[in-house]
This record gives sequence, structure tokens and C-alpha cells, in this order.
Amino acid sequence: MEYTLIRSDRKTLGVEVKRDGSVIVRAPKRLAKREIDRFLMERADWIRNAQIRQQNRAEAYPEPTEQEKRACIRKAKEILPGKVEYWSKRMGLYPTQIRITGAKTRFGSCSSQGHICFSWRLMQYPDAAIDYVVVHELAHLRHMNHSKDFYALVERYLPDWRKRKALLKS
Repeated sequence: MEYTLIRSDRKTLGVEVKRDGSVIVRAPKRLAKREIDRFLMERADWIRNAQIRQQNRAEAYPEPTEQEKRACIRKAKEILPGKVEYWSKRMGLYPTQIRITGAKTRFGSCSSQGHICFSWRLMQYPDAAIDYVVVHELAHLRHMNHSKDFYALVERYLPDWRKRKALLKS
């Protein structure tokens, strides 16, 4: 199996499958190559499945043209502020700032300063999935983690959040 190895001061091994199907392995500086290879062999099925999922996602949601990108950015600027306002009022949680980014690996993020970022790529997904990401990021204003309390808060407003989240993985 081909992979890119990144060594650092970390203590654990990690594997990531990128959108293009390439495999990135992050490892401690002094870990023997045979241990890394053993780790990858144990996870070979998971890696293959992740590559298939990434290929399916890339086919379902190909990289947009420049014109499509501009349309998604325009749509994000039109839709997301209203959705954030709606859900903020319902949840009683208000971000200090909203930004639209071109992030490829995450649809949203929330900083400890209360800034919420949304990727314009989210506009390629159904409305139910967009609402899920908005509620998810607003919930981070109360819980900066993915604890039981965090998901209980998400579920209070979106009882079907799991189905909505699944729309982002299709």
C-alpha cells in the first residue's frame, strides 16, 4: 500500500484517507517502519472502504467549476445568515461572527471566540443537511466538544440529526 508518512513529536499513529484516495500516515518520530506497516495491514479493510467512500463522494460532488463556485458562495451568503439567525433565536446561542470559507475537509467550524465559519461547499447539499451543520456549529458555542451534552443539545432542536448528518456523507 502506498502512503505518505509524516513523522512528528506525536505519541500515536494515525491514518487519513484524502478526497483523492491518497493515504496519509502520521507517526511518532522514532517508531519503526515495520510497526507502521503492521498498523496499516490491520486497518487495510478500513482504508480500502474509506477510499471507496471518498471516490463515491468525489463522483457525487465533483470539484465545481469557477462559475459553480461563485454561485455556491453567493448562495451561502444569501442563505446562511438567515439560517444562523433563525436557529440562534431558537437555541439562544449567538455567534460573534459568521464567515464563508472554501474549506474542503469540514463544512463548519466554531472558534472559542464564538466565530463560526461555513464552507461554501455546504451549498451542494440538501437543506436538511445545511440546517444540521448550522445547529451543530451553534451547539459548539455552549459545548466546545462532541460530548453527550453537546449531542443532547443538537438533538433537542433536531431529533433527526443522525439522518441529516448522513446526508453529508453520501
